[in-house]
Amino acid sequence: MRSRLRTIACSVLAIVVACPSSFSQAAGSSRAKTSHGKTIWNYDGGVYMVTDGGIPSGPCFRINGRVTAPGFFDNLKRFDFTDSDTVFRRGEDVVTEYPDEVLLEFFIHDHPCPDAEVGAARTYLTREQVSKLHLNLFWKHGIDLRPVSTITAKYFNVQRRAPYAPVAATDPDVPEKLEWSYVFAVPSAGIPLTDSLVLIVRTPDDRIAARVAARM
Repeated sequence: MRSRLRTIACSVLAIVVACPSSFSQAAGSSRAKTSHGKTIWNYDGGVYMVTDGGIPSGPCFRINGRVTAPGFFDNLKRFDFTDSDTVFRRGEDVVTEYPDEVLLEFFIHDHPCPDAEVGAARTYLTREQVSKLHLNLFWKHGIDLRPVSTITAKYFNVQRRAPYAPVAATDPDVPEKLEWSYVFAVPSAGIPLTDSLVLIVRTPDDRIAARVAARM
């Protein structure tokens, strides 16, 4: 199944998604300044991203995810020098481009709206609402956005989140709280590591519900 503009609710394929708790990290697993005028980022595990979004006049949500590829990000480091260009290295080797394909893994779940009125009833994402959202992917170079021509759905799953209180497990009036998990294969041959993969979620009327970028 391939598409550039895709409804978020994709078919289920039996590939295991990474544990959601691992997505709480920021892009680049660590950052350390040295005394030699350079900053070092480590990318073991991939490039992480997180953002909040919302449906107009509806519930808000959080997206956690990462961009990864088998073995590619292992021992990969970014060196930002004071008076020189950024360099990516794996050991002594300089790396300039992504592999032929990367995996975009992310999950969506409810999150309180920051501007909710005190005492207002909270709403939660429903299966129908998420099924109507659309995903757009772009490679971003500077201010230029290039649409990703094709993506391949590798995994999709919807599961119930653990209730916040024991009574919620047996109370039929407690709203269903769900989590949507996705994995897409994204072609990336020839893409410079200085480019970012931008994820945009849109509503059926083409409003932006969320936007986030995986930046190296």
